[in-house]
Amino acid sequence: MGLAFYRRKRIGRGLNLNFSKSGASVTKKVGPLSLSSRRRGSIRLGKGLSWRFKL
Repeated sequence: MGLAFYRRKRIGRGLNLNFSKSGASVTKKVGPLSLSSRRRGSIRLGKGLSWRFKL
């Protein structure tokens, strides 16, 4: 397992600007669903458990 770096800045309600080693992206969160500008998403299934997928 490698070391990961990221930084998140909130830019609106349910909207985040994310910075990481591979670049910047925008994430929109609606309820338990989170969609990224990098064509990925995740659904929160419960406390500490989520399912990630590619769009």
